[in-house]
Amino acid sequence: MTSSTAGNPQTALDHAGTIDAEALRQAVTESFDKTISQLTDLVAIPGIAWPSFDPAPLDRSADAVAGLVRASGFDDVRILRCDKEDGTPGGPAVVARRPAAEGKPTVLLYAHHDVQPTGDLALWDTDPFTAVERDGRLFGRGAADDKAGILAHIAAYSAVTRVLGEELGLGVTFFFEGEEEAGSPTFRSFLETHRELLRADVIVVADSSNWKVGIPALTTSLRGLVDGTIEVRVLDHAVHSGMFGGPVLDAPTLLARLIATLHDDEGSVAIEGLVSRDDVLVDLTEEEYRVDASVLDGVKLAGTGTIASRMWTKPALSIIGFDAPAVDVASNTLLPRARAKFSLRLAPGQDPAEAMEAVRKHVESNAPFGAQVVFTPGESGNSFLTDTGSKAASVAMWALGEAWGVPAVEMGIGGSIPFIADLTELYPDVQILVTGVEDPDSRAHSANESLHLGDFRNAIVAEALLLARLNEEGAL
Repeated sequence: MTSSTAGNPQTALDHAGTIDAEALRQAVTESFDKTISQLTDLVAIPGIAWPSFDPAPLDRSADAVAGLVRASGFDDVRILRCDKEDGTPGGPAVVARRPAAEGKPTVLLYAHHDVQPTGDLALWDTDPFTAVERDGRLFGRGAADDKAGILAHIAAYSAVTRVLGEELGLGVTFFFEGEEEAGSPTFRSFLETHRELLRADVIVVADSSNWKVGIPALTTSLRGLVDGTIEVRVLDHAVHSGMFGGPVLDAPTLLARLIATLHDDEGSVAIEGLVSRDDVLVDLTEEEYRVDASVLDGVKLAGTGTIASRMWTKPALSIIGFDAPAVDVASNTLLPRARAKFSLRLAPGQDPAEAMEAVRKHVESNAPFGAQVVFTPGESGNSFLTDTGSKAASVAMWALGEAWGVPAVEMGIGGSIPFIADLTELYPDVQILVTGVEDPDSRAHSANESLHLGDFRNAIVAEALLLARLNEEGAL
């Protein structure tokens, strides 16, 4: 990844053409209060796609999004879904299509309308499903991830249609998924079922972040992902810790010793056979990372190399769940079994199947004190690298720089969007752009999620510029 020259006079001249950037900016600004009102209404709908939640709000969310799409001028608007493997229906996706004029490309604009559960309500400063504006930010579940992505697409398209009118021949497809936060369980079958309906020359995935407030970015790499569970067994059943403790160690203790082997003394992942690179050219300072990640004073950072490479191009392994009795109900027994769930982020270029096998080999060969180890693989997803030499990426970098008034950067994201691998497999010639409205303090998935309103407006302007330029260029 490298810094971009987007925003310098020559790059702007190369891409500006006859686009009236000021008219597009004005169109976005004039409708911005309406856009925020629409986003506020969407935040109020607690559409969660997890099986344990009532599906009715998710259906209301899809209906509300479909209504916004129709109001933006689309006639062909559908709410579609595919069944899961167990036969239950998948989340409702909103799909709308405007065909391209002869010689013009088609752009598919993706976001998702489902949201994460709220978690502990006591950690929220305000009601999660009541959008509240404070200090230039809009707080609420989904305000950033990813209902703002939906409104960015709709508002940008609306601005372009107002400014260009009949000159807009660009094909535009909205694809607003309804189950992304639940792992997109029917995404692949949905693509296969509606392959032609969703076919495009460029796909814009608005589900990422910018470098920081005031500095835009195009996400050019995403880490892959594998997860699973590791169980340690030492006894046939629990026994009295006083009567039998000493000669045998309990399962939680042995599981802890096994988990400790997953990292070396510096905190780097110690599993053999994983891809790891340190070739990132833009970086965060340690101080910036500590603030963004809310690291407590005195906690030493793990790993080696640049901060950015540790987040983007090196593996990162976390224990995200642990099965053992809660402290409040613990009894004086030696526990026979303990189980942990791991999540391993993979560097770009890593094969997920090979990574899963590497974890299995590691835990089975490092079983402490001869304990039985049961490894159960879970989900997996591929990494992603943008072709930064594509025309679409070049135009996107220009548009971001123009909208913010400062050069955009190419950045990686430590997270994963596994369905992008499905897009690249089914549409091998498509140019994929990963953009976003978030910033390091958006706290997506956490309490007090929020959206920076100034950057949100700029993101809409940038996408409007992108659409206008792709419309002007014609075939890609």
